[in-house]
Amino acid sequence: MKTIVLKPTDLKMDEGLLKSTLVIDKGKIAGLSLNDIYLADGAKRPSITLLPGFIDIHTHGAVGVDVNNADADDLLKVAAFLADNGVTAWLPTLVPDSDDNYRRAIDAIDLLMELQKERPVAQAVGVHYEGVFANEHMCGALRPRYFKRFTGREVDDLPQLQSGVHMTTLAPEVEGGIELVKELTKQRWVVSIGHTRADVETLEKAFTAGARHITHFFNAMTGIHHRDIGVAGWGLSRTDVTFDIVADGIHVDPKMIELACRIKKPAGVSLISDSIAPTSLGDGDYEVWGENISVVDGRTRNEGGSIAGSVITMHDAVKRMLALGFSSDDVALMASSNPAKLLGLEGERGSLDVGKRGDVVMMDADHNIISTMIGGVLV
Repeated sequence: MKTIVLKPTDLKMDEGLLKSTLVIDKGKIAGLSLNDIYLADGAKRPSITLLPGFIDIHTHGAVGVDVNNADADDLLKVAAFLADNGVTAWLPTLVPDSDDNYRRAIDAIDLLMELQKERPVAQAVGVHYEGVFANEHMCGALRPRYFKRFTGREVDDLPQLQSGVHMTTLAPEVEGGIELVKELTKQRWVVSIGHTRADVETLEKAFTAGARHITHFFNAMTGIHHRDIGVAGWGLSRTDVTFDIVADGIHVDPKMIELACRIKKPAGVSLISDSIAPTSLGDGDYEVWGENISVVDGRTRNEGGSIAGSVITMHDAVKRMLALGFSSDDVALMASSNPAKLLGLEGERGSLDVGKRGDVVMMDADHNIISTMIGGVLV
């Protein structure tokens, strides 16, 4: 693979350093220098900001494809769309479903992870099971008929990938919930708290058992009251708990997004899309998860009136955070470094450091994506 040299006007680094040239060799970042070099093809790119490739740990699909029902070719279509929008790694995310369909979906993701190699598409790095063990009173758009309780064997019975990260969102107050967290942690799953009404005592027990993250903050959980801190208040009060958030301005009011992220600080926040199949298709009515979901002015709504995921991209979330006054360094943490750290992949992804994968997003002065680089290959 040939060496590619990128020279932006503004190259943001985790350490806050400003560099002028990024060298990609054999798919990895090989050097940072101050040499006056332009793009390898000779083209001049004024006012380019380089960021680490975005990592979306929570997406149910896009371009008409639903992860629960997709085959490997369908998932490749989603991966190509994600790459066009700055995502270089992702977790296909499953909603509660039948055991048979879980097995079919996991087989499809396994095949995807073989087919994606050497292709300039967002690379699936694992799977996210959302809400298998959830509180039915906080189900949101999930289907309670598929919820499970932990009696000892349920983790082993969940279909697992041949390789990759396994993440799940759960409510620790469900039957056997704390033992469930312990078992998942023992098996090296990434455990996130969500779709929950857990009280503080239960949340503390879940933390001790290994749950250190919260899914789509503020949504499908108890909020903050001056006489009841709630799940959201607990998450903000614990500096050693991180959260992810849907920055679409619909799931959470923009001012509340800013408030929560400034209290937690960018180092404790990951951006997610929580996108669903209609993403990129525009407003309309769609069949998703066995029911009609409408999209009007970018807002999703299921038959019960609940928000049913989003139709944004990680790029949309990044632009919103920049518009709220967060810096490029902050965004690099929230869209790249923090998700990589949560998944245990910070050694190879998530920042523009020598030796890491050449996963890069190039944005112009208006924050439009010029190009995405995946493993040193320009998309």
